[in-house]
Amino acid sequence: MSAAGSVTDDTAMNRALALAAEAAAAQEIPVGAVVLDAVGRILSEGRNNREETADPTGHAEIVALRAAAATWGSWNLEGCTLVVTMEPCVMCAGAILQSRIARVVFGAWDDKAGAAGSRYDLLRDRRLPYRAEVVGGVREAEAVAQLQAFFAARR
Repeated sequence: MSAAGSVTDDTAMNRALALAAEAAAAQEIPVGAVVLDAVGRILSEGRNNREETADPTGHAEIVALRAAAATWGSWNLEGCTLVVTMEPCVMCAGAILQSRIARVVFGAWDDKAGAAGSRYDLLRDRRLPYRAEVVGGVREAEAVAQLQAFFAARR
């Protein structure tokens, strides 16, 4: 963290991984997310809470985006960065584009439902009116380990 309170992608991923661990402890799929403002300060955070809230949109990214918009006072999060432990799905990619997030940094790739470069690439689709920069694989091994441990415990 710098004197101005900004954090690096790696530091933000630390917090996202901690939020993912909180989700796992609550019997939720371990995904955590933080939104950074344009200068790198943490604006909001979220973790999966679908089971707790019985809300199908209770993904970490959606929770963090809603909190960021409330804090920011606007749905338009232009210039902000979303840091999340797992590649966003189609629903979350749509919300990211609608919120005008500039960058998405994620840990684990999702070959089954990812929409940021693995299965689909909605965040960078040139046919859409808005696109986001995507940085995948940040702290990937740690994010994958959390997911594998969670699902192994359920088998």
